[in-house]
Amino acid sequence: MRRFPVMLFAAGFGTRMGALTKDRPKPLIPVGGKALLDHALDLCTADLVTRKVVNLHYLGDLIARHLAGRDVTLSPEDPILETGGGLRAALPLLAGDPVMVLNTDAVWTGQNPLAELARAWDDTRMDALLLVSAVRNATGHKGTGDFLMDAEGRLARAKGAPGVVYLGAQIVRTDRLAAVPQQVFSLNLLWDQMIAEGRAFGLFHQGGWCDVGQPESIALAEALLHD
Repeated sequence: MRRFPVMLFAAGFGTRMGALTKDRPKPLIPVGGKALLDHALDLCTADLVTRKVVNLHYLGDLIARHLAGRDVTLSPEDPILETGGGLRAALPLLAGDPVMVLNTDAVWTGQNPLAELARAWDDTRMDALLLVSAVRNATGHKGTGDFLMDAEGRLARAKGAPGVVYLGAQIVRTDRLAAVPQQVFSLNLLWDQMIAEGRAFGLFHQGGWCDVGQPESIALAEALLHD
């Protein structure tokens, strides 16, 4: 199986977690006795990834201390750069393209999401491959779907229609990042270009997933892990 560098997003403020992020960053909130960041790193096995890069901003010194001595490279941000700017800043550390990208505010069951992506990646057709789920299976998610998917897996924006939920794991090419003039920007800019060209695809996750985006989601995530 092909191996990729992986970028783990851990720089956000975690404001929806309320008092839980007053003195710790959201990636260090424990779920089932383990920090969210460690749940994400457990997915980054040696047979799937070539190197691991974690970005930092809010209370980043605590994340750096948590990861001390591990085989992880840190990408500090000041100011916070959002997903697109953060990935672009980390490219020299990732040293590869395309890259895996993984959010650190969720837990997973079933198949390893990074392995699913690696098996399904097709260099000839894809500039992005996003792991998705039906809304009914996206535990902790509030709202409707993010994308529509055709029979071949190509994505389009849902625009209020029922669709599938992006789960925060993807493989994406990074060559378009250099042309973005803003310092701070979202990967949505790249996705929109790739969607317009028919080169953004979705893949259904074979397992469970819980978005740990608010305090009440911790209990949901722990129940999923012990189901």
